[in-house]
Amino acid sequence: MSTIPSITVEELHSLLQNQTNVRLIDVREPDEHAQAAIAGSILVPLATVPEHMDEWPKDGELFMHCKAGGRSARAVQFLQSQGFTKATNITGGMDAWTQAGYPVVS
Repeated sequence: MSTIPSITVEELHSLLQNQTNVRLIDVREPDEHAQAAIAGSILVPLATVPEHMDEWPKDGELFMHCKAGGRSARAVQFLQSQGFTKATNITGGMDAWTQAGYPVVS
């Protein structure tokens, strides 16, 4: 089994502060996303990730998050199996993001 690359919410926050065009994919369900989301994230529920793969470059950076990190880890594993080389999981997901006090949009 392959290793799942991951970063912390602190690293993600810094990345979002310092770079434009960060491809942040939220693999939660629409109702979860509507309650609170990270600004700039794109909602792609986990079950629909295969339908969206052609929208992303296989060698481009993708940062995946969910509520706590489980679904996004599965998304990263799936993308790796499809040849994506820079898919990264956000450890702790939205739970860690909000616990750290970072802003959300709703």
